[in-house]
Amino acid sequence: MIGPAPIVLAARRNPAYLNRMVQPVSAPPHPIAEPTQGAVASVILWGGAGIGGMALLAAGVLWFHYGTAVFFEMIAAGISACF
Repeated sequence: MIGPAPIVLAARRNPAYLNRMVQPVSAPPHPIAEPTQGAVASVILWGGAGIGGMALLAAGVLWFHYGTAVFFEMIAAGISACF
């Protein structure tokens, strides 16, 4: 508190101001349901599984197209290019 007396925000003799501030807030007719943590976790889990599945499919396609020796050389070259 800065001063000795509190600051009055609305005077008691101003009922129009106070009545306007006390009006109820209307809610939407159909509340929007927020996703639960379980639903968000499920989406993340399925997204990760989908990305992992696509990575395995791509690895299988490369394996069958280029053969094992070339496949491993490409993986090794990609890893060495990252570091």
